[in-house]
This record gives sequence, structure tokens and C-alpha cells, in this order.
Amino acid sequence: MTRFISFPVGILLLLIGVGTLPWVHAADQVRVALAEQAGRVTVASAGDLRFETSPEDHIDASSEATVVLKGHELQVDGNLVRGNGLAIHGTHNELQVTIQGSSPDSVSQHWAVYGDLAITVRDEHLLIVNVVDLEEYVAGVVSSEVNPGWHEELLRTQAVAARTYVLYKKLENAAQPFDVYASVQDQVYTGRQKVNRAVLDAVNRTRGQVLTYEGRPIFAVYSSTTAGPTEDAMNVWAKDLPYLKGVACPFDRKSPWYEWRSTIPFDVVEARLKEEGYPIGWLATLTPYGMTTAGRVKDIRILHSRGELVITGQEFRRVLGYSKVRSTRFSIERIERDVVFAGKGAGHGVGLCQWGAKEMAELGYPYQSILRYYYPGTEILPRDQVVMTLPSS
Repeated sequence: MTRFISFPVGILLLLIGVGTLPWVHAADQVRVALAEQAGRVTVASAGDLRFETSPEDHIDASSEATVVLKGHELQVDGNLVRGNGLAIHGTHNELQVTIQGSSPDSVSQHWAVYGDLAITVRDEHLLIVNVVDLEEYVAGVVSSEVNPGWHEELLRTQAVAARTYVLYKKLENAAQPFDVYASVQDQVYTGRQKVNRAVLDAVNRTRGQVLTYEGRPIFAVYSSTTAGPTEDAMNVWAKDLPYLKGVACPFDRKSPWYEWRSTIPFDVVEARLKEEGYPIGWLATLTPYGMTTAGRVKDIRILHSRGELVITGQEFRRVLGYSKVRSTRFSIERIERDVVFAGKGAGHGVGLCQWGAKEMAELGYPYQSILRYYYPGTEILPRDQVVMTLPSS
């Protein structure tokens, strides 16, 4: 029997050690990591908050509470929580979440989300996970990944791609404490803040539709702007996937990132490489070292006072920052005090091109045709007909 316990000020919370909170993980829900290194989280709801200590026991609280990590222990509004985690549910199914990082100078982030929160202690930080219904998650991704005011067929295209991607990641990360990050590491997700009627319509009209290959959900990756042919997944992640081979993309010339330039101080490039643990000396020069068939930098050759370092173009881009080096389709114009990059496109370039899909939608292509174009050989199936296993390697 479920017990509802009041939460008076000063009470000691005796929670069981819930680990990764397995009872908040269900088949039609997504576990989204909002933050991995939080030190404090404040949760508010229009109704009451419920702290789940186990599938059978709950502790009811007021409409706002703050969870912090003190040493190795959780505290809720100053009260000790024994165990390394808890789940939080708002009785109105909507939570206002403010997350503060562990460092004193970290900037707080605010979220408005549906579903629950799972908070666990991991590596001396708080891991904050939003456990949310699949379709509500998809709406939060569509409104974050593209402009909610774009063409309805583009929104539907993005909805199917987002749904498919997260189902693939749920299979891949089933044994992990979360399925996806809420950032460009997976799909950008900002909860319900940007969701409008057009986004909800796109999600509802494609509800349960999944892009498949041989009956299984595909690795439905996408990027903003390819500015040329899409890339083969083998050149980016060493994945030989028949539906992620390069295709022509002449549709994205209106993208603001079709062409770009970026200037990064030479000493910043050197410092970032050292911060990431690369054992380099004084930096001498950088040279693109091999190109993919789609015209992107495959590797970067770095000469320095201790010798030579070769890293992939994708890793080089991650080290310097995705907003600084928007894609690996670049050349180095000049190296003096600054490194000047001249590039095209934004993102890894594999799979769907969002700006290309936007243009196709405006030209009259339905979302089904757009998806088949960028993911050749795939088929859209209803969720209940999808084989929910990863292909055998």
C-alpha cells in the first residue's frame, strides 16, 4: 500500500539507497540528462511535490524544494537524505527546475519540463535526469532543434527523426543511468518552453512513427547545414551503416552557416589542446591532413616542439568548440597570432540536413519523401511494429 507522509520542517528523511532509481524507467519514457555536475537544484510545481523513496513509498512536500549535495550526502531543504538518490514528481505533471553547477561561478540553468526528475549522486556531483513521456520529449526536441515557425512538413520530418534517434539511444544506453543528453551531444532539448501549436501538431500527426532499417530504429543523426554532400558515417564514427551514406544536398544555400569564417587566437588553440590532455609543447603549425570524399577535413596534423600530433577533424572541432569551428568542412587561411578558418556548413554533416530539409519542405516535398532521401533504404513503421533491438554486430 502506498503511504503518504507529511514533510514538516526539520524532519530527517530516511530514504532507501535507490541507486539509479529503476522504477522511474519505463518503456515509453525517456531519461534525459539535464546536468551531470550539478551542486544544487531547486524544483517547483503548481501543485505539491512528491519525493519517491521507493515504488511503494512517497513523501509529500510543499510546492518548492531545494536539493543540494553536502559532502557525500543529499539534503532537501536542509534535511538529510540517506541514500544516493531520489525521484521527484509534481502532482500537476509540470516542474520548474533551476540547476546550479558545482563550481561557485557556474551559471544557473532554468528548465520547464513535464514528467519527473531523478536525482542521484555520481562522482561527487548531482546527476539530474528528466524522466519524460516519449512524445513530450519529441516535442521538446523539435521546438529546440529547429525554428518552431518553419514549414509544417519540416516539423514533421524533425519529429520522426528525433523520435527515431532517441529510441535507438534507449536501446544503446539501456544499462546506463540515462538515455540521452539534453544538448548537442545528442539532441537539443529545452523541455516545454518553446513548444507551440505547430510543434504539437507535427508530433501528433507523426505520433509513434519510427524510421527503420530492416524493421529496427535507425541511428537517425542529423545536422544543421551540410553545404555540399552529406557525409558517410564511416568517416565520422567508423559506423558502416547503409542508410548513412552520403547524398547530394543542393537545398541549404539559404542557411546562415552555409559559409562562415572564424578567428581563434593561436595561444587559445594551444591552451585548449593542453587542457584536453594532449601532451604537446609549443605549437608550431596546423595542417589539414586528409579529406573525406564529401570534402571535409578527416585529420589535423599538429606540429609542436615535442613532435607531431594527428587528431581527427571531429575531435579538433570538439576541442576548439562547436560554435567556433562549425563543421569540418574548412580550410585554414592564415596562421599568425590568430588562426583564421574559412568554412562551410554546420555540424557533422551525417544524415538529415535540417536547412536542406526545410528547403525541400518549402518546395512541396512531404516529410516521408524528405526522410527517405536523406536516409536511403529506410521505411517508416508504427511504433508497435518496430523491432526494439539493435542489429547484431
